[in-house]
Amino acid sequence: MSDKSKIEFSSSEKNIIAKSLQDYFDKELDQELGNVEAQFLLDFITDEIGSYFYNRGIYDAQAILEQRMENITDAVYALEKPTKFDR
Repeated sequence: MSDKSKIEFSSSEKNIIAKSLQDYFDKELDQELGNVEAQFLLDFITDEIGSYFYNRGIYDAQAILEQRMENITDAVYALEKPTKFDR
């Protein structure tokens, strides 16, 4: 991944996500995860698997756009006036 397409979070976003990781480890795994460790884990997740989630979001957005474009195309064709010409 080039720097231009690197997934990055603001400091406040990182803090919120790290806190969520800490809470998960505490509640679900009964393990304490310090803030530094949570930040490292977040960096790992972002760097190693973040692209999979990002790409899924892109694919979902593309599917929505294709559906909307199809609806727009149908709406435009519905405006067509009848003529003696066939398409």
